[in-house]
Amino acid sequence: MKMPENAKCPSCGKGRLNPVDDILTNLEGYVFVEKGFRCATCGEEFVPEEEGQKTIEIARRLGLWGEPMKLYRKLVKTAKGILLRIPNDMQRNLGLKGNEEIAISKVGKKLVIDFSPD
Repeated sequence: MKMPENAKCPSCGKGRLNPVDDILTNLEGYVFVEKGFRCATCGEEFVPEEEGQKTIEIARRLGLWGEPMKLYRKLVKTAKGILLRIPNDMQRNLGLKGNEEIAISKVGKKLVIDFSPD
């Protein structure tokens, strides 16, 4: 990552842009650490396009970027536990048949469901 010559902050117009490797970007509870530039005066941060593209690619692989599919449903209590119904539109989008094995993990206050299609 090369710093532009005579790089002045586009936000404040006063400070110099210094290279940093600790810019934090939060997407859906996941924190990405990126390289970029930070203004010495106002603290504004700038991430170069190629670095941002790396973050987007990783976020796509994690399912955080692209088609947002966040649906709200109620859980149903049964005699053997709690049931979560996956709606048809999400089932089709994920290519689920109903016979997949899944792994359920607790991450903070979130449940993460991983499946591997047959």
